[in-house]
Amino acid sequence: MSNKKSLQRVVISGGGTGGHIHPALAIADEIKRRYPQCDIQFVGAKGRMEMEKVPQAGYPIQGLWITGIDRNWKSLRNWLFPLKLIHSLIQAQRLLRKWDPQIAIGVGGFASGPLLQVASRRGIRTLIQEQNSFPGITNRILAKKVDRICAGFPGLERWFPANRIIETGNPLRSHVAALASEIPLHVLLDARHHFRLNSSRPVVFIMGGSLGALSMNEAVQHLCKHHSNGLPFDVLWQCGGRYENRCQEWLKAQNSIAASQIRCFGFIDRMDWAYAAADVIASRAGAMSIAELSLVGKPTILVPSPMVAEDHQTRNALSLSERGGAILLKDSQVVLTLGETLKSLLNDPATCDRMAQAIQQAARPDAASQVVDAVEALIVS
Repeated sequence: MSNKKSLQRVVISGGGTGGHIHPALAIADEIKRRYPQCDIQFVGAKGRMEMEKVPQAGYPIQGLWITGIDRNWKSLRNWLFPLKLIHSLIQAQRLLRKWDPQIAIGVGGFASGPLLQVASRRGIRTLIQEQNSFPGITNRILAKKVDRICAGFPGLERWFPANRIIETGNPLRSHVAALASEIPLHVLLDARHHFRLNSSRPVVFIMGGSLGALSMNEAVQHLCKHHSNGLPFDVLWQCGGRYENRCQEWLKAQNSIAASQIRCFGFIDRMDWAYAAADVIASRAGAMSIAELSLVGKPTILVPSPMVAEDHQTRNALSLSERGGAILLKDSQVVLTLGETLKSLLNDPATCDRMAQAIQQAARPDAASQVVDAVEALIVS
């Protein structure tokens, strides 16, 4: 590609959850790998997770005054929404005029809508990366305005123009994508040391997503209470930032051997170390979790959230469980059955091996590269 057509100025917008932030950072990292001098600007929503996580990853970010719509139509947030939307559109206009990007990339979340809406009006090339099998409302609204859609799952023709879709998989940051290779023993031991886990005992990693999940937290508490004399494994527990204080206080109040075998964190930045430390993983079935778990290739229990649009996490989970790569547990079952399911897997190495091989068939380690290929193609077209 000639220097004239190289990427020099890019805007990436969106966030709200780790499921939007992580692919955004993976795309930015791949652009920087190819074009070290490229100026990458992020746009997020004020008060949301991206305003902290993106700068921690080394990228600048501007925040828009924008939120979603509350299901309760009487909510004050809904009455303020038109004002916030107008304000965000004006601010997006100013930012794009200042930065003059070659392309605007949206990853979903509140801020993605105003930014890409204005970018498409200004004639700036636009691309969205949709992580889920059921698109979020922002990306559905943008569907007919953007130039390209990079899909994490097949079957998005129902919502997006088929001729604009490229199935890339979901982009992962390089330190997570590296887990597609076999994990050396020293990495496993270092990871367990980092989390203060026993290097000689099995480890299960239980996570409810970047925001946490009440039912999975209750499942860990149930495990602890019913195995007070000791668990047959150590537990690495990501409880979610909004539950962290409550869960840490609960754990400290437990005077049992089981409690001493549990390591609780609100949010884990180095997911590669968490995955490396684990023998078995129990997780929500968000799109990015599915992408990461497929690369990791560990025996997996998926617990779809019942609180998502059109039950898309169950569809995500079925994409793995139907090929034998995961066990699907309903959210209503997880408190009472998670412990026994974990023990059953750890006592059945043959099943664990089969599941690990099956889940890796869904891995897309080159997803970030394919998204940036699509970005390049838009710039030269």
